Amino acid sequence: MTTPPIEIERKFLVASDAWRADITKSTRIEQGYLHSDRERAVRVRIKGEQAFLTIKGGAGVGTTDSDIARLEFEYEISVEDASAMLANLCKPGIIKKVRHLVKVEGHVFEVDEFGGENAGLIVAELELEAVD
Repeated sequence: MTTPPIEIERKFLVASDAWRADITKSTRIEQGYLHSDRERAVRVRIKGEQAFLTIKGGAGVGTTDSDIARLEFEYEISVEDASAMLANLCKPGIIKKVRHLVKVEGHVFEVDEFGGENAGLIVAELELEAVD
């Protein structure tokens, strides 16, 4: 049996614009949720010219008891299928954001700048190799 893929990440609320000088790439993202509860989420996302279907466990579900690690399975799908799912199957509240890649001291942060209903919200996340 293979080891399931585990996502380990930390998220931070961004309070200033100092990070903008270090942007290396920016990509538009539109995403919606087909299902979401405390134990799992099924998301469809169009990221630039690609689209993905992602299934994530809740924090600690199927992993150690960590609050920053969870199972994550991601599959590339066609942009056409993703567009149809966003328009017809996803829960209300489609998320629109721009993801900026920002290098800081050898790490690459993903800084999400939200639009639409969440305009003004900026969150940075850092994917890690280990919980500690």
